[in-house]
Amino acid sequence: MLRQYELIDRVLDYDPHADEALLNRAYVFSVNAHGTQKRASGDPYFSHPIEVAGILTELRLDDETIATAILHDTVEDTVATPEQIAQLFGPSVARLVDGVTKLSRIEAQSDNERAAENLRKFLLAMSDDIRVLLVKLADRLHNMRTLHFIAKPEKRRRIARETMEIYAPLAERIGMYEFMKEMQTLAFAQIEPEASESISRRLEQLKAGGGDRIAKIGSGLKLLLSRHAMDIEISGREKHPFSIWKKMQERHISFEQLSDVMAFRAIVPTEEDCYRALGVIHRRWPMVPGRFKDYVSTPKRNGYRSLHTSVIHAENTRVEIQIRTPEMHAEAEFGLAAHWAYKQNGSGGGGLGVRPETQHSWIADLVEILDTAASPEELLEHTRMAMYQDRIFAFTPKGELIQLPKGATAIDFAYAVHTDLGDQTVGAKVNARLVPLKTVLENGDQVQILKSKAQAPQPAWMTFATTGKALAAIRRHLRAAERDEQVTLGRKLYDDIVARLPATLAADAPGQALVRLKLADEG
Repeated sequence: MLRQYELIDRVLDYDPHADEALLNRAYVFSVNAHGTQKRASGDPYFSHPIEVAGILTELRLDDETIATAILHDTVEDTVATPEQIAQLFGPSVARLVDGVTKLSRIEAQSDNERAAENLRKFLLAMSDDIRVLLVKLADRLHNMRTLHFIAKPEKRRRIARETMEIYAPLAERIGMYEFMKEMQTLAFAQIEPEASESISRRLEQLKAGGGDRIAKIGSGLKLLLSRHAMDIEISGREKHPFSIWKKMQERHISFEQLSDVMAFRAIVPTEEDCYRALGVIHRRWPMVPGRFKDYVSTPKRNGYRSLHTSVIHAENTRVEIQIRTPEMHAEAEFGLAAHWAYKQNGSGGGGLGVRPETQHSWIADLVEILDTAASPEELLEHTRMAMYQDRIFAFTPKGELIQLPKGATAIDFAYAVHTDLGDQTVGAKVNARLVPLKTVLENGDQVQILKSKAQAPQPAWMTFATTGKALAAIRRHLRAAERDEQVTLGRKLYDDIVARLPATLAADAPGQALVRLKLADEG
């Protein structure tokens, strides 16, 4: 566990203007509040929030975020109150701690209801300040690193499934790929222990049998690019077990049939050098068709930029190569957290360089889904859809880039642009050709949505809409329309019955009936 001075020295190394007194107060408060509490490992409980804070110092986050990490479990697991946190550490830290604090478990609820309610509160807090998500991901990562200390296998698997279904996709969506990969590897070992062990064992055998094959390929790649007067840094590795298992499942092949288990990263000085390096590599080795992706000219929705290609190296070995600049690499490693990293040359005593685009549009989509989901199951289904699927890129007639999951249709595109546009859609043109709304979009399509104010969402759309946002909006409208029909029918039946009664009803008869039936008056 990090000692008090070690943690604070880490922060001061990258942020000399950090509030040292704030961090000291937070450390002492957390240690005293957690007292003699123990973790499943037998370690003092306060070691956990300190280690979470340590993870976040690697991302070079600001002092408020580090203080939040140190305090994040005090309100839930000790007698500390939100008022105390606000009084001692200020309203900003108190708000962040409240956002990270998990709901107390309500045993009467089902697992889905509990998970959905936790997710609902979490997403709302995250939309207010993305640092809530950064602390929560570091919290989950440290919990996964110590998961093996939990005695009950079923509890370990439940936490691992939750990590795989919610937290790893969230890390991916904000570009924190190192967090995502470690979470997936640790969760995979619990969910599919035999598969994880088998793949890990085969990777070790491959490493032993091939000797320093990664080093040889890496040095050859560096030599090739150096000959073209390029300043380059090369690193290589085997892909992590879950990534390999996923490819085996998708392609229905065995480990022996999987050829691209090695990946190399080339860091070059400029964006222009990225394309120069790509040309040199493609002239030297044949490219694997369909495996080239240009995320530099068309970044991923989380801001990730890099060139990806796979080539046939010596002895028919397929090798994946990613080419990027140092700035692209920092964003690929730390994702959205890179936007919060301290700017050492900032003015006014230092400050955080936060780009306005860090509040990603997909977060707004998730919050909209919260408002429209009718049940916990629906919320979880739509949220996972929004976070999980691979993406394609399509364009509006004005050239605006819209990212959608693979398999998305024209109606999904309409709702991705704006919910009102989706509701009023009557048709679509893809690449200037009129197509049905169920048409599946391809990468690079230009889509024009035709609308009418007289239009309303149709039940048939549910059969081909694929995104959580579209499905949630369509279901919301259909539920409202069904309720209106039921109200109209009920009113007609009531009037018919009243007309046949031998006596006139009192004016407040409906109200009295509602009271006796214990029903709410909804107007």
